[in-house]
Amino acid sequence: MAITSRNKISLAYSQASMSDLVFLLLIFFMLTSTLIAPNAIKLLLPASTGKTMAKQTLTVYIDANYNYFVEENPVSVEFLTETIGQKLQGQTEGSVVLRADESVPVQYVVNLIDAVNKVNEMTQAKHKVILATRPAK
Repeated sequence: MAITSRNKISLAYSQASMSDLVFLLLIFFMLTSTLIAPNAIKLLLPASTGKTMAKQTLTVYIDANYNYFVEENPVSVEFLTETIGQKLQGQTEGSVVLRADESVPVQYVVNLIDAVNKVNEMTQAKHKVILATRPAK
């Protein structure tokens, strides 16, 4: 009398779980890639060894052609105070991160600092300007 097993071992490979894994990885990489926001304005930041970290409320860019950008929107010097005031409306303490090209003269940086100080005077707030730098080699 021959004893046979009731459970047969199948040699066929099911690829259903592999396709699920591929779709999960695809969704993961799509979601994480949208969280990374590269700077749309190309700048060569000055080098520094300091490591000051602060929560940024607003980002202002000054490119190599001395153009101001508030949150990647171009702004003229005349409307810099008004634009910053509108963006910081309702906040009493915030950080304005300045990302200026290393070739920008100091006067353009001072113009931004003056604009933030005017906003502070008008709204009785305590906003500060932080200069963004790249790590020194």
